[in-house]
Amino acid sequence: MQNHSISPFAMLAGLWRQRDLVLASVMREVFSRYRGSLMGILWSFLNPLFMLMIYTFVFSGIFNARWEGNQHSRQEFSLILFSGLIAYNLFAECIIRAPTIIITNQNFVKKVIFPLEILPLISLGSAIFHAFVSYIVWFFAYIMLIGTPPATALYLPLVLIPLIFFTLGTSWLLSSLGVYLRDMAQFIGILTTALMFVSPIFYPASALPENFRFLIFINPLTPAIEQSRAVMYWGHPPNFTLLFWSWMAAGVIAWLGYAWFQKTRKGFADVL
Repeated sequence: MQNHSISPFAMLAGLWRQRDLVLASVMREVFSRYRGSLMGILWSFLNPLFMLMIYTFVFSGIFNARWEGNQHSRQEFSLILFSGLIAYNLFAECIIRAPTIIITNQNFVKKVIFPLEILPLISLGSAIFHAFVSYIVWFFAYIMLIGTPPATALYLPLVLIPLIFFTLGTSWLLSSLGVYLRDMAQFIGILTTALMFVSPIFYPASALPENFRFLIFINPLTPAIEQSRAVMYWGHPPNFTLLFWSWMAAGVIAWLGYAWFQKTRKGFADVL
């Protein structure tokens, strides 16, 4: 039986070695999602555009919502909300699919030469593509409603990279657990919905009483949501101390998820 290294260097080397296969698979998955539809890949732009229009209508037109501490945000509330929601959706799209990703690709499990560890990465690549399109829509709406985006928006990739590695590590863990625990998919669906409401998407972290504010920062999505909103909308540079620790923690989570996946993949064929 083939042995699979669990070292962080093997993780990075393996991902780099399979980059062409991953890229081709991501492109195939993205285009297959819209295959047969009348407007095809154009739906990837229309979906976030329609969602942004709905948020604008509901929160500014019906609820007359304002963001805490911003007296001019009635019309821009949807932009503030949507900036956090994109980061959440990137995570949620991968996590919801992770517990069934091996089960739905059983034909690859018994192929010794196929690198099963790239399946969560392909799912992540598809989510990154849709997040990228959503950010394009967001910046276009910002230009239309407010003007030139702040220069701090250039920090956005630095803010999102820890979220990407955290999502990948969690996806590796859940994709393995989903093979052995079939209820995992239902549990993750409920947990992901709950996570949306305990993340600072519809409200700022500062809305919580100071004595309880630390609770929201236990949520691993909070730094990415808060900092992406800061650099994109408020024009503030990221908290580099928090960013550094986010990078470190995300790297550890990614490696632990990879190590767990490699250690448990030996039993996939027997269980399936």
